[in-house]
Amino acid sequence: MLYGYKLQHLKCIPTGLVVSQRTVWDPQQLVGVVGLEIHAQISSNTKLFSGSSVQFLAPPNSLVSFFDASLPGTLPVLNRRCVEAAVMTGLALNCTINRRSLFDRKHYFYADLPAGYQITQQRRPVAVDGMLTYSVLGGKKRNQVIRKNVHIKQIQLEQDSGKSLHDDVHSQTLIDLNRAGVGLMELVMEPDMSCGEEAAAAVRELQLILQALGTCQGNMSEGQLRVDANVSVHKPGEPLGIRTEVKNINSIRYLARAIGEDREEVKKLWELKWKRMYSPSESFSFTLKPNLPPLIVFEDNASLPAGIDACQAVVVQTIKEGLPELPSIKRDRLVQLYGILPEHSFTLVNEDGLMEYFEEVMKSTKREPRKVIGWVTNELLGLLKQQELSVSQSPVVPAALAELLELQEAGHISSSVSKQVFQEMWRSPGRTAAQIIREQDLGLVSDAAELHRICQKVVDSHPEEVCAIRSGNKKVLNKLMGLVQKETKGRADPVLVREILEEKTS
Repeated sequence: MLYGYKLQHLKCIPTGLVVSQRTVWDPQQLVGVVGLEIHAQISSNTKLFSGSSVQFLAPPNSLVSFFDASLPGTLPVLNRRCVEAAVMTGLALNCTINRRSLFDRKHYFYADLPAGYQITQQRRPVAVDGMLTYSVLGGKKRNQVIRKNVHIKQIQLEQDSGKSLHDDVHSQTLIDLNRAGVGLMELVMEPDMSCGEEAAAAVRELQLILQALGTCQGNMSEGQLRVDANVSVHKPGEPLGIRTEVKNINSIRYLARAIGEDREEVKKLWELKWKRMYSPSESFSFTLKPNLPPLIVFEDNASLPAGIDACQAVVVQTIKEGLPELPSIKRDRLVQLYGILPEHSFTLVNEDGLMEYFEEVMKSTKREPRKVIGWVTNELLGLLKQQELSVSQSPVVPAALAELLELQEAGHISSSVSKQVFQEMWRSPGRTAAQIIREQDLGLVSDAAELHRICQKVVDSHPEEVCAIRSGNKKVLNKLMGLVQKETKGRADPVLVREILEEKTS
């Protein structure tokens, strides 16, 4: 992280090693390295050090306290909820929680940072040495779930800055301080990733974890999750090369693309160096900041000092006991409980609300989970993606889909008709599968005499196919079955049709 400048208009900031002009790099031999710094806005009613409300799209400068505006004589009061959120996130990411952490003032100029410094925990953060396990799809068909790990260097609490609104028409910049002082968790990931796809998968997994914990809503379009990507390339076995930084990425899709483009660009950089600014030591900075005392968290209630109210303290054991089911645990549970494939559990958990939809369907049907999963991930999700809808906006609720699957399982409709009924349910929310089947006369034709008549008609009109079947080519039977289904508009019982055709072509 660089001090002293807010370089919003630069795509990348080169840092790191000096490379001689005589050095020759073969781009084909270079491998990529990616590290991330992620700013997650803490889900809290008030800011990190003031009582100002946190609200998206509030009128400009309507949520600014005296402290947020840096009026003389104002002092910070730490928000306990923000500390608990950071501790909970650290526990979920397998971090060590520092029982004693420190706040520092990091001085640099932002036009939208009234105090001229940011209160942060860069030197001794609340959580360190964690691990995030995420998954990417690999293999020839990209349907194999591959698990990877990225180390979490630290999680620190810090203030957000305000927002600069550039008015090019009037050549002016307006400042909105509503966001100034909002609590952030900065998560620093080690450079353990090799490409944009891995980085995007890691950020998505983190987003799911934060949403499951309730510590961050993770809405990137509202700036609740912002990513700075550090990208470099080097020859295998040699030290890391020139590093560039792509700042303030607010889309997972763009993250993957930006890293890919930047990795190619960094290969072209040669003799570049960036000087770091001097920062005082921790002990020196602490002696000058008596109104930013150490942040202390406690292991359990037994470790609380005498006279300390447990309701006013942050107790790690209490937070640990309240952790919800995390995404990786959800995937493992889905595979073990329902016997579905890992790649299907990956889809269910990664699509917001899809796992809950699937489990609601399973409560109301006796169909095998692997058959239900096909409907949820193919038919349902396909239409949702096509119409850009979320799972919660689906016109077909879980109970309605379960009813349709039960009718198919009971033999009232064929598989092809069931998909036709599903499409009609999608177009006409509120109409049940039974109503549609009855109104459109889509019930399965199981009358043996009628099916014998139709099958005989198909056999008589296709003598060449019948000859091929009798010569041993049994695959041709599927063509005759398709013709029977065409005659019955997909309403024939396929099992009965096959038996009749086998009898008539034997």
